[in-house]
Amino acid sequence: MKPISLILTKPKYELPEDASHFWGNPALPNDTPYPTYIDDQGVEYPFTFICQLNLADLAPYDVENLLPHEGLLLFFAKIDNYLGHFERSAEIGGTISSPEDVRVIYIHDTDNLREVVLIDEDEEEIAPEALAVSFSLEIPYQTDETLLFAPPTHREWENWDNPCEDWMILLQVDSFDGDDFDLNFMDCGVLDFLISPTALRSRDFSNVRAIVLSS
Repeated sequence: MKPISLILTKPKYELPEDASHFWGNPALPNDTPYPTYIDDQGVEYPFTFICQLNLADLAPYDVENLLPHEGLLLFFAKIDNYLGHFERSAEIGGTISSPEDVRVIYIHDTDNLREVVLIDEDEEEIAPEALAVSFSLEIPYQTDETLLFAPPTHREWENWDNPCEDWMILLQVDSFDGDDFDLNFMDCGVLDFLISPTALRSRDFSNVRAIVLSS
């Protein structure tokens, strides 16, 4: 399996709604609500939006045709605490999460999208500023490990636990910081989104799991 590196840069111009980007605001169809969850105290929170990938732009790098070659793929997860929101519990840790802890949304039809902007009590945007995403088959040496189809190099055991044996890493997100965020997974670790190869072939993203690994 050939990993694909996600190269994150500050955009030089305003990104189109369907552009690949990290942070910022997701583009969702009119009939798709922003995903939320209820915590142990009964409080509703939005999932943290991590990134959206334009699959047509990604297609030339997807040499094994593992993903659709049109539409968008969006990643959300309960990682508020890893961004410094310590009042919220760490839902994803060093054991494989339940599917309720992440949301991966595949949008085939991108004709009727709207940008969903979350704001706080002061009517300020919650999300960090968007970073443009480009793709490469060259993996940066000893730098960022944000990759699609990453090898399980951070896993200290032979296989994933049941029921996820032989699952693949769909997306790996490395710890990093920027002007308006500090993303730190347990001492500069990584967040891995895991998916069954069978589910990936059938374009079923309803049972994606996650785990945080750190050496």
